[in-house]
Amino acid sequence: MPALETAGLSKRYGERFAVDHVDISLPAGVVSGFVGPNGAGKTTTILMLLGLVRPTDGTGQVLGHPITDPAAYLPRVGALIEAPLFYPTLSGRRNLEVLTRLGRLDRARIAQVLEQVELADRANDLVRSYSLGMKQRLGIAAALLPEPDLVILDEPTNGLDPAGIREIRELLKGLTERGITVFVSSHLLAEIEAICQHLVMIDKGKIVFQGGIENLLAAQQSALIATPEHAKDVPALIALCEQAGKEASADGESVRVQSAADWAAELNRAAMAAGITLMGLQATRASLEEAFFSVTGALDARSL
Repeated sequence: MPALETAGLSKRYGERFAVDHVDISLPAGVVSGFVGPNGAGKTTTILMLLGLVRPTDGTGQVLGHPITDPAAYLPRVGALIEAPLFYPTLSGRRNLEVLTRLGRLDRARIAQVLEQVELADRANDLVRSYSLGMKQRLGIAAALLPEPDLVILDEPTNGLDPAGIREIRELLKGLTERGITVFVSSHLLAEIEAICQHLVMIDKGKIVFQGGIENLLAAQQSALIATPEHAKDVPALIALCEQAGKEASADGESVRVQSAADWAAELNRAAMAAGITLMGLQATRASLEEAFFSVTGALDARSL
């Protein structure tokens, strides 16, 4: 059974659809990415799944229960929506104690979740002394207090430096090893590619792709990066590729050729025959960012 699924889920504000009839099926036990540019509808979708915003239309289920009855599933869901808020003059531990009292949760969980997010050694320090990354980890610790089956995180790496992003990445990978399903939204496509196995892609309120990340990347055309010994040969190399029916463009002092990797040998021979010496020739696969713009660009083109 999917951890969550929706059918035609929509939210309209006036004449504008923030979320436009989305169908999502999220597999259990994996880290799933929810990606799209700012304003694409990610946060609104999450708020509907958590029962914080009433849908205009459509249905959904979370952990087998309808989203019209959030009380039935929210005890098994941990969530972090945007930046976490804590009492700055209380310690990390004391902040979690407040949450256990409010949520009538087991206080024994505090030590466990602090260990999970690697804050046990700073648990008694005031939150105002925490770095942004530490505050984000404390927010995830708060989301883990109810021993959830599903964790929903909205932009957990927003504003973090590379070290903080790496810490959150490793933490999320560890959650699935404990059997927890993670649904993480982000506009940082490179980070989603690094941590997720499954992807839901949204643009302008509509789902434009969902499935395994590898399936999306495999569907994108691969490329060859050819670097001539002399930069002056770049235009001639582009012309050579175009004569062979390949799309090519300058990429600095190299040429990017839209082609499968098995054309590399033929390109090398053709360059040599044209008096162009290549000092570099490598195949590269599309990145998630390139795949995203390929998909959304195709949709925009079809709507013209």
